[in-house]
Amino acid sequence: MSHTNPLKKLEEAIINCDEEEAKKHANEISKMGIDPLEVIEKYLTPAVKVVGDRFEQGEYFLTHLLMAGEAMKASVEILTSGMSEGEREEMNKRKRKTGRIVIGTVKGDIHDIGKNIVATLLKASGFDVHDLGKDVDSVEFVKKAEEVKADIIALSALLTVTQPYQAEVISCLKETGLRDKYKVILGGGITNKEWAEEIGADGWAPDASEAVVLVKRLLQTE
Repeated sequence: MSHTNPLKKLEEAIINCDEEEAKKHANEISKMGIDPLEVIEKYLTPAVKVVGDRFEQGEYFLTHLLMAGEAMKASVEILTSGMSEGEREEMNKRKRKTGRIVIGTVKGDIHDIGKNIVATLLKASGFDVHDLGKDVDSVEFVKKAEEVKADIIALSALLTVTQPYQAEVISCLKETGLRDKYKVILGGGITNKEWAEEIGADGWAPDASEAVVLVKRLLQTE
């Protein structure tokens, strides 16, 4: 029996941002005994990368990106539902090789569209991304980074009044003696390179695609 058909159909469903079709084909594949890691690496990740490329080229819009992200998430949950602990650990090891990122919008700020786009593109690029969401307390960034053994902490802020909380996260790292352990990057409409330098961040990106380039440069994955 050929595996090509359902695998390609799953890949196409992600590219077409069709969550229901993606779940249908993921369920079909999960019954075929195919290695979930192989499916994720060879079909799902490249599919989301195509979506990200189309978004950057103006062919797709934010809605497409978020829908594809949901289709990807649902498919991965189905494919990995029957994995053993050993298989899950192997999947985590592969992710750790590319880099682990904790991302979120800082305290007091409920804007997360830009942050969501960055997180989706980073996932599509193969990074292990832990998204804390929005209105995240400064200490939570540090706690999560320690918990998951992150390489990078990415901070988003869209409001002038919440911008100082990006600096507060760096202060928390310094106070706990952890500053040298993590790379800290910034983004958000009110931020700029000068602000990043002023508070001692390791980098700043003006948009989602540049954020991926920045992460790759800091982790030297390219």
